[in-house]
Amino acid sequence: MLRRWAIINKHTEDQVQEIIRRLQKEYPGAKIALKFSNPLELLVATMLSAQCTDEMVNKVTEKLFQKYRTAADYANANPKELEEYIKPTGFYHNKAKNIILATRMINEKFNGEVPKTMEELTELPGVARKTANVVLYNAYGITEGIAVDTHVRRLSQRLGLSLSDDPEKIEKDLMRLVPRSEWGPFTYLLIEHGRKVCQAKNPHCQGCVLNDLCPSAFTFKTKDQRGIS
Repeated sequence: MLRRWAIINKHTEDQVQEIIRRLQKEYPGAKIALKFSNPLELLVATMLSAQCTDEMVNKVTEKLFQKYRTAADYANANPKELEEYIKPTGFYHNKAKNIILATRMINEKFNGEVPKTMEELTELPGVARKTANVVLYNAYGITEGIAVDTHVRRLSQRLGLSLSDDPEKIEKDLMRLVPRSEWGPFTYLLIEHGRKVCQAKNPHCQGCVLNDLCPSAFTFKTKDQRGIS
């Protein structure tokens, strides 16, 4: 823990910029994986992505978005019918409930349009800062913060950018270290690296372009080291 604190305290803007530079070179096309054609679709897809892969969400929304096209469609949906559509994403009872409640508020308070501010978005049931950041940046080109999902949380901790487990505290730590102009893209650089290299159970430190900057590098027991085939 002391070693990691020391690394964090030594992080400078130049070091963080180097992390960003290397990840940009490694993943030049890093972007959101969810498929959408308007802010409402992105909001719904992001709400469905909690505890679910983007790949599965995209499979579900391919049919979902044909059935429900407006906020009113969702607001007036039969809950059981909506649940059947989104069931493969998991936690479908709560997700359906929140989607219906959120779209009702969108209809009643925001004239059927997904709002464009952090304050208004986080008023919606089931919408926290992560979802709001995703919608603002990807649908409206507005940068208010850094979306912290499971990949961003894990890599932020491993890289020594934050010691917190709380997504909002991690976001604040990142916002202090990462230049504002990079807040939006930074999320997707970490997600790509988390999926392809810095995986949860078996990170590939040997081939990681950040291993000389990472305080957690080579501290994990790989499958080979555990004797697991």
